[in-house]
Order: sequence, then structure tokens, then C-alpha cells
Amino acid sequence: MLIGLCGTILAGKQSVAAYLVECQGFSRLHLAPPNSTARASSFADAFDYRELPSPAKGSKLKCFDKVEELVDHITKRWQQRWVVTDIWDEVVLEKLLRRPSFFLNSGLARLIDRAEVRLLNRSDDRKQLHQTLEELDLPNEERLRPNWDQYFMQLASLAAQRSNCMKRRVGSVLVREKRVISTGYNGTPRNLKNCNEGGCECFGITVEARS
Repeated sequence: MLIGLCGTILAGKQSVAAYLVECQGFSRLHLAPPNSTARASSFADAFDYRELPSPAKGSKLKCFDKVEELVDHITKRWQQRWVVTDIWDEVVLEKLLRRPSFFLNSGLARLIDRAEVRLLNRSDDRKQLHQTLEELDLPNEERLRPNWDQYFMQLASLAAQRSNCMKRRVGSVLVREKRVISTGYNGTPRNLKNCNEGGCECFGITVEARS
């Protein structure tokens, strides 16, 4: 498992990483900052490139010059626990997200929709922070893969996006013994005008009543 911590300067990501190392048996990984050309990224204004992690006493900090080297390292050791705070830009993030053993914990607004866990550190108390992190249970490996119910509900949500109903989008998945038989979504019958093209009488009545 690899946990990525992303956030602005003084957001507390180093404290969270230290907790994972001290209390949850994680090891720190360090990715060298990009060169001056690569720093012109969408994250460049949110990170301090001098904010480098400090290794715990008695441990060696594993450093990598390229994200590909880091990914190769954790792929070969996917059963071990790793944490990284050096997510310098979207290029790095995209390459990490391809690994099934990676999940992102972000307090950065522009990444909040891509993070599996959103953590906002509002306390300066270390003990309270650790208590909050214990309740979140960050090392829970169920975060890496949806259970069956979550999987099928996500399929239903995706199917709903095909609906052109002007009132409500609804998706459905027909499942038997954990196998998808069919998917569907609400709308007008086949070969008739779509709802958004005037094919739904209910919508027409609603529009006429409001006008």
C-alpha cells in the first residue's frame, strides 16, 4: 500500500506522515523535486520545494529521482506500507494513480474530488490529530478496492449519466450471483423522441403549466 499525502504548506501532511511511520508501520519515500522547467505546473503555487521529509531515527529515507523509479519500487513491494508527500504536480499524481495499491489523501482544494480521504487539520494538538487519524483508519485496505455493493452502485451511477430525462436521472444494474446481466437508465421508449427533444409528455405539461 502507498498513501500519498497532498496539501498546501503547513497543512500538516508531514505530521500525518510521521504518524503513519511511528504508529502504523509505514516507511517514508521521497521523490526529488522537479527541475525548474517542470515546476511551472498547476501545483507550483501550492508547494514549498524546500519542504523535504526528515527520516525517522534509525531508518533510511528511500529517495528517487524519477516517479517511475518510485512506482517500480512500490510495485515490487506492494504488500509493504509506504507513504509519500512529494506529489509535485499532476504528472506525478497521474502515474501514482495508475497503481491499484495507491490512494490519495488530500487537503488541497483542486484535488479534493480525486482524493479517497479528505483531511482538514484544524488542530495544533498532536494527540488530537493522532486520535482523528486512528478514527479514519487510513491503512484500511478496503479503500483500495470497492466492495461488491459499491461496485454495482457505481455502475448504476455511470448508467444514469446516459439518461436525458429533464427531471431526474436514474440508472439501474441487474445482477445475478455477482455478475452483471444488464444495465439501463430512464428515458422515453426506443424509437421515440428523447425527453430533452420534447418526447416526454409529462415534461411538456410541466413546461406549459409554468409558462
